Amino acid sequence: MRAWLPGLLVAFGAAAFLVWGSLSEPKSPPKLDPRVSTALASGLVAFVPDGDTIRLADNRKLRLVQVDAPELPQGECYAEEAMRELERLAPIGVEIVPHTDGKLGLKDEHGRFLAYVFKGKEHVNLRLIELGAAAPYFYRRERGRYADQLLAAAQRARSDRRGLWGACPRTELNPYRGVNTRR
Repeated sequence: MRAWLPGLLVAFGAAAFLVWGSLSEPKSPPKLDPRVSTALASGLVAFVPDGDTIRLADNRKLRLVQVDAPELPQGECYAEEAMRELERLAPIGVEIVPHTDGKLGLKDEHGRFLAYVFKGKEHVNLRLIELGAAAPYFYRRERGRYADQLLAAAQRARSDRRGLWGACPRTELNPYRGVNTRR
């Protein structure tokens, strides 16, 4: 057997899995109060470009709302680790359910859906902050439905020096400004 054939078969299988998943009917989202939160159609993770963004197989882009991770293009401290942590929480091919927050708007200026992301019962936005891979960010001082939980999780992570709080000691916890890990 030629050496390149197994690799080609794996790549073809992965591509077929992602295409098949994006064509299947989405599961019905849970019933929620539309004034507070609305579930968008579930989708399969296709790519994680940074620590607070997910692209789905159907090409929707999700920005994890009320969360800010260090920026990769600026070379911020802990940016690579934050992206890897999000990849671990939402790996390629896994199904997630994004929920919008009626208080915060549907999309950002880049056309990404602003969403709390759930993988099963796991709240990915909250988990990123618990791990110290991101910080809460209340853009325009708007506090969403999970603001208190996100802030409390960040305070615990900072106190325990988890993630960016230990790796980037000059980082300040200010949920009204984007996180700046000051390399």
